[in-house]
Amino acid sequence: MRSLTALLLAAGVVAGCAKPAAAPPVEVDAARVTTLPAGPADAAWKSVPAYTAALLPQDMVEPRLLQPSTPTVNVQALTDGTSVAFRLVWTDDTKDDLPGAARFVDACAVQLPAAASANVPAPQMGEAGGTVEISYWSAAWQAIVDGRPDTLAAIEPHASVDHYPFEAASLAEGSKDQKDMALRYAPARALGGASRPAAGKSVQDLRAEGSGTITPAAETRSAGKGVRDASGWQVVIVRPLPDGLRGQPRSQVALAIWDGSHGEVGPRKMRSVWIPLALGGGA
Repeated sequence: MRSLTALLLAAGVVAGCAKPAAAPPVEVDAARVTTLPAGPADAAWKSVPAYTAALLPQDMVEPRLLQPSTPTVNVQALTDGTSVAFRLVWTDDTKDDLPGAARFVDACAVQLPAAASANVPAPQMGEAGGTVEISYWSAAWQAIVDGRPDTLAAIEPHASVDHYPFEAASLAEGSKDQKDMALRYAPARALGGASRPAAGKSVQDLRAEGSGTITPAAETRSAGKGVRDASGWQVVIVRPLPDGLRGQPRSQVALAIWDGSHGEVGPRKMRSVWIPLALGGGA
């Protein structure tokens, strides 16, 4: 009996000395660093706390997402005072990076208010007079950056094409006439309706003032790098702070995730509400 009592007392002492588990972060804390990491495997991320953001279906505007998919995304952040880097990690059982008919691709986005204000714009892509800036990463664009040709043969390897007029031998490759002819057979691009990043980028910068108002920014200044592992995606997006947030110690960030195999595209997505964002103490 004495031995049992001694063991129980010893166990109590050990339990009393055990270090309590750290409380989960209540905000995204972007610590100040000199150099921002460009990829998800950078050692700088190892010491950065991860905030687990709960996601909910976008069911406010058509086309709605009625069945939830990705429940959470872990986000980390770092800033150099001018730009901010976000690392997003989420679980996804399937790799969807090949566009095509009835095929959708995995993607993610980071959204910031364009300016500091006492009244934060709606997290659903802002509102009239409340602009938000969005950096959108696509797994399909990442595949192109990583070396997959942006050609029909790469997207539809079993397709058979007899002839395209813009491939005629009389048109010199890369000439203005050849490019004009190629554009004629890509009507969406010709009308400016095809959303594509600059060459060599897997991210596109966008602006919005509410649902249905999203437009490409005049220039994409963000950069991104996505890596796939057995459990899902790890994506880093590095973007300049909006001019209206420069020198501000705090702001907000909202996130969105698209699961291609779940039929998610455009407004059909999982999204977060505004999450408090600490910006390394400001200026």
